[in-house]
Amino acid sequence: MPPKDDPETAKLRKELEDLMNKIKDEQKKVADTTMAEACASLADASKVRLVTRKMLKGHINKVNSVHFSGDNRHAVSGSLDGKLIIWDTWTGNKVQVIPLRSSWVMSVAFAPSGNFVACGGMDNMCTVYDVNNRDSTGAAKITRELLGYEGFLSSCRFLDDNNLITGSGDMKITHWDLEKNVKTQDFQGHNGDVVSMSLAPDSNTYVTGSVDQSCKLWDARSPDCKQVFFGHTADVNSVCFHPGGQAFGTGSEDKSARLYDLRSDQQVAQYAPPTGNSGFTSCALSSSGRFILCGSDDNSVHIWDTLKTTHNGCLGGHENRITSISMCTNGMALCSASWDNNVRVWG
Repeated sequence: MPPKDDPETAKLRKELEDLMNKIKDEQKKVADTTMAEACASLADASKVRLVTRKMLKGHINKVNSVHFSGDNRHAVSGSLDGKLIIWDTWTGNKVQVIPLRSSWVMSVAFAPSGNFVACGGMDNMCTVYDVNNRDSTGAAKITRELLGYEGFLSSCRFLDDNNLITGSGDMKITHWDLEKNVKTQDFQGHNGDVVSMSLAPDSNTYVTGSVDQSCKLWDARSPDCKQVFFGHTADVNSVCFHPGGQAFGTGSEDKSARLYDLRSDQQVAQYAPPTGNSGFTSCALSSSGRFILCGSDDNSVHIWDTLKTTHNGCLGGHENRITSISMCTNGMALCSASWDNNVRVWG
């Protein structure tokens, strides 16, 4: 049993709940229709027929994260075997194997240029590697070790080769100038672990998801939150920006995926699997935005028509929990990472 709140804490909690309910009521007043109702006259989307094009084998322990490079060809994966592997997804070959100082990696990121990769996890820091320069052992050279976190590093993304943003278990969002090796911003972003972040197509704004069950929109040039989005009833494990830049998708522990619209300031669609027996660990949107895909605890990737909100099918093949998925920017391939030690390329 969790400890009982003292009277003052209980009062504050009640005031917060009342305020959130008031916000939701005001949102409902202006929500004159749902996505499914507005798109009822549209033809159903064709069945998505993705198959495994490459099985990327090389890790010997659970793979926790995968991320595509901006060149739409290379991807980086991080595993509990203490390795980062950079893959050529077209051939299935390993390009580089990077040994880590800590095996507890939780997040990896490829710079859009393909020049750098970053990772972090339970070592409470973010490490940046230059993939074009090797150290004496032949591995990618460490260029930065970003310290000062009071919790695990759960998410990281490059704005460009010189700027990186991170989310961590100390509830903070941190912006780094990699060239100067300094923090440019460091602020509390949520009331719980910041577990996921996704950049807008213009890289000026980004959205974060947290175990506090909310998502927030930020401007990379400011520490001020621009919008807060409610609706989920458990951890928001993953967020992904819509390619149009005016919406984002989510995957949550509450066994649902959702679509939020920035202009209407609220949720516009909700997606549930046919069985509803497992939570979602990761999400991605197709390049057209017509499909949302979510990696699940049930070892499969679920797909929905974002407009009709209908379940379109599943990608099966992994033999354990899917931890991370990444869509390449041109929408031609999807990578999925799993606790079965493998990474699959779908196309």
